[in-house]
Amino acid sequence: MFGARVKALFLVLCLAPSCVEVLQAQRGAGATSGPPRQTQSDDYTRYELLAPGTGKFRILYEVTATTPGATQFFNAIRQGSVASDESVWDRMTGKALKFDEVGAEVARAGGVGTGRGAVDTLQKYIRVYLARTVPEEGEGRVLIDKTYYDPKSYFEENGQIVFNRSLGIVRNAVVLPLGYEMVSSNYPAQVLQEADGRIAIAFWNNTPAAAPVLLRARKSAAVAGGAPAANANAKEPADRAGRLDERAHQNREIVYFLQQPETHAFDLYHDYTELREGVSYYVNEVRAGSTVSNPRARVLDTGEELKHEVIKGEAITKANVGVRNVTAASEIVVFRFAPVPKGGSTRLRMYETYTDTARYKVLNGELIWNRAFGRPTNAVVLPAGWALTNSSIPAAVTELPDGRTRLDFINPRPDEVNVLITARKK
Repeated sequence: MFGARVKALFLVLCLAPSCVEVLQAQRGAGATSGPPRQTQSDDYTRYELLAPGTGKFRILYEVTATTPGATQFFNAIRQGSVASDESVWDRMTGKALKFDEVGAEVARAGGVGTGRGAVDTLQKYIRVYLARTVPEEGEGRVLIDKTYYDPKSYFEENGQIVFNRSLGIVRNAVVLPLGYEMVSSNYPAQVLQEADGRIAIAFWNNTPAAAPVLLRARKSAAVAGGAPAANANAKEPADRAGRLDERAHQNREIVYFLQQPETHAFDLYHDYTELREGVSYYVNEVRAGSTVSNPRARVLDTGEELKHEVIKGEAITKANVGVRNVTAASEIVVFRFAPVPKGGSTRLRMYETYTDTARYKVLNGELIWNRAFGRPTNAVVLPAGWALTNSSIPAAVTELPDGRTRLDFINPRPDEVNVLITARKK
């Protein structure tokens, strides 16, 4: 019963706006017999600046095809840039994918621009042949590696290197050449030194507009020698690694579907990518004060439904799945899948129903949701018949086709946000 309900919810309310667009495109395709419009999600771009004066930078572009039934994906080559050294990889297996360069008409026939008017006839695209057909409610994850020559975006000026480019992708990182330090960044960003000593400037653009990024850097003796060697005697904060993890590269997502508040219950699904070679299970630790029911999970790359176990108390220690500080009240859900191959990854979507009397309730006729969010992207869907009155943390608010209110939260910082939402009966 729960599975059918969540499937219906997913079809209308999935986290990426493109999922709703998929359904719209499919309905439109049925009427016009044209191809469904290409949709995508989870875009992330890493720009590695090559030697100063070359005008070249390497681009590592991660993107997810989300159109059900798609066997190809089209990536636009930015006009004004010259692309070279291209390769494409399937992120599930780590294996190379076939691709070619095509024009606008081929891309249009493949679904690019469908429903949005004319496609620029001068636009060129990389056409990727996906490793497998995108399943219903699934994804086709791709890594595109290419080098751009664009001296208008990357150049030298007054003894500094300058990266000046409008970035439409939400999640980005720009990596300076080795031996360069950042002078300025007009966009709030994490500054992170990588293992080889290069400096990365990473950010999450949580506005609906492209980010007009302007970075300046210069040669520096301080970083020319690479990253500092580890000191076994040095004392560093225990959470240093987590605080210096690149937030923009994280793509853990969760959506809460609140049931009527007197039930204290909510359905949810959350997405997670496992990158560690050989890992074959995911452990979800149930938050203290909550109870879990109706768990299920699937591999988004293939649509495969996964087996699961609900384990409590001392049995958790015996299961040997890496959970610490186990008590008699501890509860976990373990989802098992095929071991992650070398160079590959597994993308999971897990569904559950939670009951939490402390954090979700109704008091004096007012709905109260009070919960900490640790993921970078979180969404809450209010129950039918309730109007939003307060949100302590800024959110994008939309009305769903069935009239319910949805709040989308983006936290680009590597910490939790405590979200308090209240609502009143309509």
